[in-house]
Amino acid sequence: MNSDETAVREVFDRLYKAWGDGDADAFADLYAEDATVVMPGVFNRGREAVRDFMAAGFAGPLKGSRGVDEPEDVRVHGDTAIVVSKAGIIMAGEQEVPPERERVATWVLSRRDGRWLVAAYANAPAR
Repeated sequence: MNSDETAVREVFDRLYKAWGDGDADAFADLYAEDATVVMPGVFNRGREAVRDFMAAGFAGPLKGSRGVDEPEDVRVHGDTAIVVSKAGIIMAGEQEVPPERERVATWVLSRRDGRWLVAAYANAPAR
């Protein structure tokens, strides 16, 4: 694994630490100012929209939850990285992601001013 791939993978560590802490500001800080997030029924444009969406989630249905993401394919080309992962949310009181909530996610990260940030994220049901 080269240093760029390691740095990209570290973004995921920081994202899910912020999730575990219920910290929407730290979570959104890892997204580019013009990032997009596309999920079934959701389209967020911009870092502030991501922050607001996650803050509402952490205060409500995502309280006590844990996001999981297992990168299966990481490709870094210059200042762009594409990551395909298995993902899901383990809700409070659960031990694992139920099959019906398993997702396949595609992440696009870009290196801006020496820092890797999420530029785009999309997920779809794995089944």
